[in-house]
This record gives sequence, C-alpha cells and structure tokens, in this order.
Amino acid sequence: MNENFDAFDVSPVPPPGPDAIAPPLYRGIYGMPQFVTIPTSDLTASVDFWTRGLGFFELFGIPGQMVHLRRWAFQDVLLVSGETPASVSAGHVSFACLLNQIDPLLASLATVGTAAEVRDTPWNTRDVEVVTRENARVVFTAAKVFDPTTVEGNNLQSVGIGRDENDSHG
Repeated sequence: MNENFDAFDVSPVPPPGPDAIAPPLYRGIYGMPQFVTIPTSDLTASVDFWTRGLGFFELFGIPGQMVHLRRWAFQDVLLVSGETPASVSAGHVSFACLLNQIDPLLASLATVGTAAEVRDTPWNTRDVEVVTRENARVVFTAAKVFDPTTVEGNNLQSVGIGRDENDSHG
C-alpha cells in the first residue's frame, strides 16, 4: 500500500505540464511554516540581487537590520544584516518554479551579472543553481511532465510515484 497521495490542493505549486501557470506573487501574511535566513553585509545590494535576479519582492523590512522577501506562498527569505560567509555553503535551498520560468530566470540573472548552472535530475526536474552574492547556494527546481517511458519515469515508478492503485501508469 502506498501512503503517498495527490495533495496539490495544499501547495501553491501547480502540477507540471505545458499549460501550467505559475501562482501569483503572494502578499498575504501567515505564520511561516519554513523560511531561510541569509546573512549579508550589504542589505541593499542583496535585496537588489534577490528581487531583480531571482524574482522575489520585498514584503517588509526593518531598516538596516532585516528584509523579508517572498516569491510564491511559503517561499520566504529573510536577509539579515551580518557577516557574509567567506565561502559557498555546502548545502542549498530550493524553490519551486515552472519549466517556462527557467529561461526568464536565466535572463534575469544575466542582468545582474550572475551565471547559473542548469541541469536535469534523475528525479525528473530541471534545476537552475546559482550562488548568490551572500555565498548561498540557491536552486530553482521545475518538475518535468511525467513520462513513464524515460529513465526518470522509471526512477519515480520504482518508489511508487506515477502509478495508480491498479499498478498502472498514472
């Protein structure tokens, strides 16, 4: 028995597909179930990079101390005044996006002078990885349409994703 179930109704991320439409930027106030805190020695420059390069917007800020950025619902980043780490983080934070947002993201990053790595994963996503001016490793990940005939489709099926209760392709 598979305990996984379709729960797209509780997520701002739409199911993958050629007609998928990104949710709007979310300006509501809620108790954040998860967020990322990034220290920066230059709040102004960091806000510029995250807004122009990565597509976030400033929800609110405490001058000179913190800026709360957001993109979709539950994609919250707090930029806080502090020392920028000297080296790139080994870990990373991932934000969902859609396949049709990857090229515009790469173009936005180019406008702020930042290169990004694009790669397809064995779990059926296309990822854009960038290192921010704060030495944070950020990944935008877009689900690709499920195709049971691909290696990625087989990988997902092997863990119970992409099959219905009758063990056929979903």
